[in-house]
Amino acid sequence: MPELEQAYQFCQKLAKSHYENFPVASVLLPKRLRRPISVIYAFARTADDFADEGDLLPQQRLALLEEFSTALQAVSDNIYQDTDPIFIALDDVIKQHALPTELFADLLDAFKQDVTKQRYQSFADVLDYCRRSANPVGRLLLHLSGKPTPQQLEQSDAICSSLQLINFYQDIVQDLTESDRVYIPTDELEQFGVGEQQLLSEDTTKIAPLLRLQYQRAQQMMTQGIELGCTIKGRVGWEIRAMTLGGIITLNKLIKQKDHALLSRPRLTKLTLLQTIIFSLSKKQYLRHAKQLLDIP
Repeated sequence: MPELEQAYQFCQKLAKSHYENFPVASVLLPKRLRRPISVIYAFARTADDFADEGDLLPQQRLALLEEFSTALQAVSDNIYQDTDPIFIALDDVIKQHALPTELFADLLDAFKQDVTKQRYQSFADVLDYCRRSANPVGRLLLHLSGKPTPQQLEQSDAICSSLQLINFYQDIVQDLTESDRVYIPTDELEQFGVGEQQLLSEDTTKIAPLLRLQYQRAQQMMTQGIELGCTIKGRVGWEIRAMTLGGIITLNKLIKQKDHALLSRPRLTKLTLLQTIIFSLSKKQYLRHAKQLLDIP
């Protein structure tokens, strides 16, 4: 079996083994994009594991991520000659689809930051992290499906950053207790008189104004990108609408929680997920439902 084909199969196997965390591998996508997306996922999943998984020391994590940066640079310079199946396949995907290598570099930069940074002074700092940790994924999907316009890229950034923020707000307790990470800005914790230990309290009444500020900004950001999925043709547009609507539904559940119970993680049932996919089939139906949840006239 040719080396390139083996590399693609390796990436596809890795993606399938993590399928529950890999929504962009769904059947909504056209077959022609599933292999390249599995390669992008294999790259990002492996690098993310370097940053977070196992019992490695910080310097060991950074060394592994730096090896990925070196390999990526070799791919960018068209001189990659090593045997890592992820980069053999990635080299082919980047060439076939003319993908900007700086988007992969941004992901690696965010993963390196995960190793060394646990607090964020301002919301601008959080957004800068989202720009590198989340936005590249959306941009890569758009580049795979065609030639995105500047407006589509901006809308994608808004959606991806919002989805990242929503994920943070679902995992406040887990991030603090398991990884000693807080993504709520330090200056806002101080402004609202909230200590980090209060983020672990069962009664969130006192910190509700702070959390609702975070929800409001994620909602505004999602509103800026809401129409992206309606501008993309075919199954890719369907996928984008479904992922966007899933995020909006989760955010809506966060917003509707009572002030005293804002740290309960919302769960989307299988029925809700199925309804999300069905709503996303029709652009008009998707937009109507999304605007209703976001309280847009």
